[in-house]
Amino acid sequence: MTANKWLAGALLCVIALAFASAFQRPQTHYSDQVAVLMYHHIHDTDMSSSTITTQLFRNQLELLQSHGVRFITLQQFRDYMNGGSVPDNAAMVTFDDGYESFYASALPILRQLHIPAVNFVITGTLDQPLDDIPPKLTREQISQMASDSSLVDFQCHTHAFHGKNDLGAALLLQGKEESDSAYSERVRGDVGQCRGQLQRLRPGEVDTLAYPYGIHTPKSDQYFTEAGIHFAFTISPGMTTRTLNPLDLPRINAGSPYITPEGLFATIQRKVELAGR
Repeated sequence: MTANKWLAGALLCVIALAFASAFQRPQTHYSDQVAVLMYHHIHDTDMSSSTITTQLFRNQLELLQSHGVRFITLQQFRDYMNGGSVPDNAAMVTFDDGYESFYASALPILRQLHIPAVNFVITGTLDQPLDDIPPKLTREQISQMASDSSLVDFQCHTHAFHGKNDLGAALLLQGKEESDSAYSERVRGDVGQCRGQLQRLRPGEVDTLAYPYGIHTPKSDQYFTEAGIHFAFTISPGMTTRTLNPLDLPRINAGSPYITPEGLFATIQRKVELAGR
């Protein structure tokens, strides 16, 4: 083989490798923002508007991974909100309510796919978790998951605010006859309970919260901040960027049985477009 032929062959190999690398490189759909996904209950026989099967859960996550979505931890999210960077196509998985199905159904899939998640727990149910329908996580399950896996984090869904009063108003809201000082004490006391109970079960900081029903006010935000909450999530749909109020962060609902994997990815793409306007 002459030198020229050898060089030509080598050049063709380099070009082929470059093309292969380009085709294997995940497409960048968005940068410098996070798709925070919201789930509740993963179960194969229970049915509700916020319950999905294990197969749908797996299919959603696998399809997002196939499109280059990079799942981040809560600490990576905190770092981003404080001025750091996140990977392109960043997403974070969150669960509300602390259902036992997270341990039984969601965790094995998360482990297999190496996807981190945050579960927002109602600590007021920890004394009798199996009395609820669906049943909730026990202290032992939370402690085991937190110690066995760096993939799972547990944060606050309040202690006793996940409910409504006799008039149908969210318990988190200030009562008509409730003074500002009494309301401040009630909110800060509830957050203190939630943070304290979770900190006894898991290492690390408890400084993040999901609002029950997504409801909050500027006044409640002030008291949450005073009680040590730095980031809080609503149920309003949208992409999260560090330019937003850290106590009014949106999420994208992924936990409905009517949301297909393709539909979830399309929703993320639509929200990216809106966030860029």
